Amino acid sequence: MNFNSLWVFGYGSLIWEPGFAYTERAIARLSGWHRSFCMRSIHHRGTPEEPGLVLALDAAEGAHCDGVAFAVAPDDAEATLAYLRERELVSAAYLERTLPLALSDGREVEALAYVIDPDHVQYCGGLALEDQAQIIARAVGGRGPNVDYLCNTAAHLAELGLSDPDLDWLVARVQAHRSGKPGR
Repeated sequence: MNFNSLWVFGYGSLIWEPGFAYTERAIARLSGWHRSFCMRSIHHRGTPEEPGLVLALDAAEGAHCDGVAFAVAPDDAEATLAYLRERELVSAAYLERTLPLALSDGREVEALAYVIDPDHVQYCGGLALEDQAQIIARAVGGRGPNVDYLCNTAAHLAELGLSDPDLDWLVARVQAHRSGKPGR
């Protein structure tokens, strides 16, 4: 990996809790992938007995995902990479990739991104939004309730002016489930 220009793409919790030092932060778009609750979480937001769901980048033709690109100083790159591998590769459901990003200012960079392995046992792409809402409403893992992860991600995307209608729908639906008034 070229440590002269390490960029990291955040599309979920990295947006609001990167956990590493960075020199620049920019809105970015990754083409060919979409943000999706397509990974069963058995560590951070669920348990092996009652998995939660976490976001992953799932490949899809014609799709795109808007998120945040973080530039990391060369002196911090090795430590950042070690930290991210410990955080993101805990169960091997994510694959580490270097992918092209379009930054909002027109620059194009290669960035480290963690994408879902569709062949991994934790992959659950294609779950209906209602099924996702029911899982997220009840799951709790080592880093807390699954609903906190959903709400933090949706709130920070909104703060950045990034729209994700599925996440917005899930927030409202999960809150309805948790209030005991899921309706339809």
